[in-house]
Amino acid sequence: MTTESLSRAAHIRRPTITPAELGLGEKPAKAGPGDPAATHVRAKLDREIRALLEREEGTRSGTDPEDLHQMRVALRRMRSVLKLSGALVGPGAEAVRAELGWLGQSLGEVRDYDVLIEHLREVIADFEVRDQAAGRRLVSKFVTERGVARRRLNRALSSERYTTMLENVSELTRSEPAEESAEESTVEQKHDLVAGLRKPHRKLAKAVGELPADPPDDDLHALRIHGKKLRYAAELAQTSAKKKQAARLKELISATKKFQTVLGDHQDAVVAAERMRAVLEAVDGHVGFVAGRIAERELQRKAEARAAWRDRWAAVDAAARAVIPR
Repeated sequence: MTTESLSRAAHIRRPTITPAELGLGEKPAKAGPGDPAATHVRAKLDREIRALLEREEGTRSGTDPEDLHQMRVALRRMRSVLKLSGALVGPGAEAVRAELGWLGQSLGEVRDYDVLIEHLREVIADFEVRDQAAGRRLVSKFVTERGVARRRLNRALSSERYTTMLENVSELTRSEPAEESAEESTVEQKHDLVAGLRKPHRKLAKAVGELPADPPDDDLHALRIHGKKLRYAAELAQTSAKKKQAARLKELISATKKFQTVLGDHQDAVVAAERMRAVLEAVDGHVGFVAGRIAERELQRKAEARAAWRDRWAAVDAAARAVIPR
């Protein structure tokens, strides 16, 4: 049995919570173009908390890394919705968002290892046979570290804090109170989900405009995060839009996905190259040689992403300007 398998078996799991146990309906909530913005926000939270629960068991086992990836995506979508439109679902939204961030840290740590390990295995498979054994020894180091990170994640998923977080999210999906305060009513009236795209687009555009010709790696990573927030906001707005507007939002979502992909490739290359440098003092010469070869490839991948991202940004900017009301 592998180290990761032992770590999974050693951890005592509690049964996965079901949507029904959280008080959610039999089917996911829906919202149409004529519904208030708050209804769309609640329906979005309802869909994403179900998606998170659906992927929990697979995330715990680690059999398929896609489960953890999709669980993390659902969590990040909820955080983004609450950041942009949390005022529509009550004063508890920001506290819930903070708790989602807590879980996101544990998910993100394991996800980073999943991405790195999968990529290294693909790269090493292209090497000469005489270098592949050393490559596998290199990968095994990260597999062991991932096992430690997964144990931390599974402890988080079995904690009372996690259960409370799920319950608090589900509370935000509930129907509006029978009596709405004047302040809440004003917030609802002023909130237009499509017009709400203006803020994340403006932040992204400002961040792009402030970059030098050769931006630091961290600044490009921050751009990707801004782009992701714009994409998630567009996905929410799409549910409230009429046909023509929805088509434009679809173009914006597609453009932001491509923008995220190229900057994601850049960040993955940065991380992989840094990891290769960090292992050099702790490995033998042959493994160090393989790590150096991988680092060289990653620097090339990083350069290719840097050459492409501005064109992707131009497409995002054009798509956003076509849909956001002036």
